[in-house]
Amino acid sequence: MQETRGKSFVVSILSLSLLTVMAGAAIAPALDVISAHFAGSDPFLVQMIVSMPAVFIVIGNTIFPKLTGRMGVKTLCMVGLILYVIGGCAAGLFNNIYMVLIMRAFVGLGVGIIMPLSTGLLAFYFPPSKLNKLMGYSSAMNQMGGVIATLLAGLLSGISWRCAFLVYLMGLFSMILCMIFLPNDRLGGSKEGEEGRSGQEKNSSIADTFRAYWPNVVAMFLLMTTFFIYATNFAMISIKEGVIPHAMISVIMAAMDFLAFFGGLSFAGLKKNLGAKTRFMAPALFLAGYLLLSLLGGWAGNIAGSLIIGFANGLGIPYLMADASAKAGRNAVTTVIPMLSAALYLAQFCCPALTSGARAIFGDGIHMPYFMACVTAVLLLAVSAFIRERAPEQSEAAKDVHGFRLEDIMKRDVYTVSEDAPVVAALEMIVSKKISGMPVTGDSGELTGFISDGDILRHLAGVHLEFTNPY
Repeated sequence: MQETRGKSFVVSILSLSLLTVMAGAAIAPALDVISAHFAGSDPFLVQMIVSMPAVFIVIGNTIFPKLTGRMGVKTLCMVGLILYVIGGCAAGLFNNIYMVLIMRAFVGLGVGIIMPLSTGLLAFYFPPSKLNKLMGYSSAMNQMGGVIATLLAGLLSGISWRCAFLVYLMGLFSMILCMIFLPNDRLGGSKEGEEGRSGQEKNSSIADTFRAYWPNVVAMFLLMTTFFIYATNFAMISIKEGVIPHAMISVIMAAMDFLAFFGGLSFAGLKKNLGAKTRFMAPALFLAGYLLLSLLGGWAGNIAGSLIIGFANGLGIPYLMADASAKAGRNAVTTVIPMLSAALYLAQFCCPALTSGARAIFGDGIHMPYFMACVTAVLLLAVSAFIRERAPEQSEAAKDVHGFRLEDIMKRDVYTVSEDAPVVAALEMIVSKKISGMPVTGDSGELTGFISDGDILRHLAGVHLEFTNPY
């Protein structure tokens, strides 16, 4: 597998990250024109056009480990991307709200497959020493995908509400890259082995994974809840405040996404300098950002708070992903990564309900969602204290060695020599092929031994000494 880790291979994996985080909210800028078309439908069903994918993403994450035992990497990617592109674009073909929601469910299932691959493949193919940088790049691509999708959907909705769904054609770019550059290695166990496990064993495996990584999983839920409070409330609160013009709200939110992009790019450097303290950066920044939004307000508070919240989101996601992946190693893609992905999207789905519940209990103050976010940021800070990093820092060379197994570096196509071949023939092959030794086979091709250049040299030296020794 070593030869597959070139730049094209990395770009293919990172291209998946462009499609994931904003999968459901990608068409949010077009929701007003979509709502106008479905004016006779239940407003709840119209809102579900945005939130429906999150439900089925969690379902897709749940079945993902089973699929890894039946399909290879490339096949899984293609299945997920086909569901993403066809389900996403086809939603614009229907006038029936229920058919639109069914198509949105297909998008969710597709992302439920793509999301664990977008980060899990990095842990599967690369050693821990490279994970921080690659997870940072993945987070940056998440945020950049959100910016691109939101801008495109807004432009396309100006043509027609149906055209807004064409934003999912972005998946074709990843389809081409993955078809060309990804191998079709199996990530999980065999189909027979998976079928042979009892339901109790499978449930035990899920429970064991949660017990081992619960701080990361709970932290991911809290982190995304804290961020999504901003995504779902900032525009409405800004309009109520009446300070920032409507046209500038989208500009500030786009700037927030760009800061999240730079947060992802900065993660590896911050992690190198701050070490274990990095886990407290995102919750502390979230808290600072929401305090600026709620207490300072105005142009300064809204802009500064938005930018800080964006940076915190871009920094927090790769930390939790990289930390869990470093602990789980190559098994991360089938164990903890789907669980983290499910927590992320479950938070997106639950956030509006949690906010509504808080309003019902504590009142409908204009900044109440921001104060709620301060509470979730404090909870995130507390849970982050339970995250224990994988091990003390080692040298880069040592981390590379510990991150690989023999199957990652061994040669599969080897030269062999028959056991009845002359010694000089074996020596000629060793010299001509520039190798240090090779397996020796019997008449039926079975392995009978191994011959090295040292064995031959010792043999020739013994023959020479015997020939020249006068005694």
